[in-house]
Amino acid sequence: MTKLALLRHGQSEWNLQNRFTGWVDVPLTEQGRAEAAKAGTLLKESGAQFARAYTSVISRAIITLNIALEEMGETWLPVTKDYRLNERHYGGLTGLNKAETAKKHGDEQVKIWRRSYDTPPPPLEDASDFPSLTDRRYANIDVPKAESLKLTLDRVQPYWENVIAPQLTAGEPLIIAAHGNSLRALSKLLLDVSDNDIVGLEIPTGNPLLFDLEPGSTKVKSVKYLDEERARDLPKIP
Repeated sequence: MTKLALLRHGQSEWNLQNRFTGWVDVPLTEQGRAEAAKAGTLLKESGAQFARAYTSVISRAIITLNIALEEMGETWLPVTKDYRLNERHYGGLTGLNKAETAKKHGDEQVKIWRRSYDTPPPPLEDASDFPSLTDRRYANIDVPKAESLKLTLDRVQPYWENVIAPQLTAGEPLIIAAHGNSLRALSKLLLDVSDNDIVGLEIPTGNPLLFDLEPGSTKVKSVKYLDEERARDLPKIP
């Protein structure tokens, strides 16, 4: 069977502050670095071996991957970075405190923005407030002004189908270090989760999600979190 590990970055400073982060380049906390190191230890202990790694172009995911690979003794693995694995773009919510936003707009409205499948938040009006959205890593793309989970899936899916999935079907075991919503999009594809059910899937920071795939395909044979104490419920395997 072919192994695939999905790893959400460790806790970031804005995770700690309960702020909407999206594409802003926010550093990891010390806890986030510790989560990344533990993830690497758990992956090493699992016995899984990987041929290459993928991550986004956002530092918290890149650094999480680097720390994990160092713990695994596999910093030599080839790594591909691509913006299509970036976090969902939170638009006009970017940088706002989640609790304060709920007080201003109401719990139900914020729940719709955060948890609905196809309703994006208000668009970001001025990206200059967040220079990382206009820096040269995005020079050749149209940075979205806001994304729903569906829009995130729309950019993740072609990358999955054209780049990542063919390597898995060829038998290459892979590790993908990315973000809560880009990994939810991948999980939706892997586990064939419905539009309604995907909104309830939560992926904790720094807890590797390890898939066993049937040879020659991306069909899931088994899936589990490696840190059982911090595991969340997973959809049933189709």
